[in-house]
Amino acid sequence: MKKILAIIAALLLILAAFPMAASASNPVSRDGYYKGIKLAGKVKIVRNFGDIKIKVVNSFPDIRVKLVDAFPRDIGEWEIVDYGEDFTVEIVNSFPDVRVEFVDSFPGVE
Repeated sequence: MKKILAIIAALLLILAAFPMAASASNPVSRDGYYKGIKLAGKVKIVRNFGDIKIKVVNSFPDIRVKLVDAFPRDIGEWEIVDYGEDFTVEIVNSFPDVRVEFVDSFPGVE
């Protein structure tokens, strides 16, 4: 009986720790920063040497991004520009820094 209770207790501890492990693996902080870069604002897409390497995904993103035409103030709101950018992104297929899902509503970090 004690062994069964010990196994159940161990399983409960593992299950309780799983959500923390999943959120710890997200490179984007809860307040929307990646390595000191606020993920909101004017963004320039470059071919090489971007500030952030992103991979566009349809599920399990690190951040959801809404493209806007003006005033990108909130986390996850990006305005694509040719100059005057706040940061640059390089779109890659492998080894991204951040996984991005483009959405029409509710941008941000979970």
